[in-house]
Amino acid sequence: MTQRLAIVASHPVQYQAPWFRNLAAQPGLDVEVLFGHYASGREQAQAGFGVEFDWDIPLLDGYAHRFLTNVASQPSVNTFKGIDTPGIGQVLRQGRFDAVLALGWHTRGYWQAIQACWREGTAVMARSDSHLHDARPLLTRLAKELPYRYFISRLDACLPVGSWSRDYFLHYGARPERTFLVPHCAALHPEAERPAALRLAGRQTWDLPQDALVCLLAGKLIPRKCPLDFVRAIAHASRSAAVVGLVAGDGPLREETSRLAQDLNAPVRFAGFLNQGEMCRAYAAADVLVLPSSQETWGLVANEAMAWGLPCVVSELVGCGPDLVEEGVTGFTVPLHDFETLAGRLALLADDPTARRAMSEQVRQRIAHFTPQAATDGVLQAMAAIREGA
Repeated sequence: MTQRLAIVASHPVQYQAPWFRNLAAQPGLDVEVLFGHYASGREQAQAGFGVEFDWDIPLLDGYAHRFLTNVASQPSVNTFKGIDTPGIGQVLRQGRFDAVLALGWHTRGYWQAIQACWREGTAVMARSDSHLHDARPLLTRLAKELPYRYFISRLDACLPVGSWSRDYFLHYGARPERTFLVPHCAALHPEAERPAALRLAGRQTWDLPQDALVCLLAGKLIPRKCPLDFVRAIAHASRSAAVVGLVAGDGPLREETSRLAQDLNAPVRFAGFLNQGEMCRAYAAADVLVLPSSQETWGLVANEAMAWGLPCVVSELVGCGPDLVEEGVTGFTVPLHDFETLAGRLALLADDPTARRAMSEQVRQRIAHFTPQAATDGVLQAMAAIREGA
């Protein structure tokens, strides 16, 4: 018997499209994705990317989808009121879905979907990468406690992306037997299987020494990504080891980051914003990914980098750390804002190419468990448990 699943998403996201396609290809499953908004190039720039753009890879191919009517006065994927889709109740009712999967609850549109499911008696699941390690004020945490325990305990299934998000769901009353891992995943770029030519081209493009350890910082240049810590670490490490930094990204801190690199005489190259299809050159040119963020619910750039065999050095507040980064095996975890410790780890990798190659093999083995199929399997397990009344 075919089951119908509606996925409620805020907007098309490059990391989610491969997972949606995989779900749509499952026998006995009829999937439709309901989007609340499509972010314009201008909105992308305002969200921290620093430049206006559209993604250069297909985000909507291979699965059924529609865009809901968003009546928000100021449409946005970055604010709670920016997605307001009051018609979703009728869409869900007419679609006669067996289950609805909400990819969060941080917009009004998600709550409209969840409440519609409760009214109609439709099974509703929620996926989230939220965790308890954010430095949020005590009053904020206390204000969340009762309402979050109420609604999370009412969900038919909770779908965490990793260890920290599973702890989050359980803290707020999720039933362990109705909690299923649906990991964050990134599809492997076909060029990742043969990176030698891209590696040479990338290093030539950005004037990166062939014999240096190239450390990649990829993402928006905004305060919580801590690009200044990256520059300080590169400057410190380069005093004793062949270490060079590559920044793939743009944003409001671009000028300050570049100026600091000049002031510290840090060997850092700035590639600017690279679209999804262009990032393969940066991954191929790099030896290690650095993610020093002060607030990162997961950090999907780590998934992408690991698909290219790159070890990851992340701060203690990066959500993917407990699942992807095993100390000295697939990377390192360092204290927040401790650029000297970060520099030491980079120098260690630069000085031991043999160990780095061994880590690269371990990285590929680890990331093989974080695939679109693994995420699909978690959804199927959740739907089976709901159907069987487990």
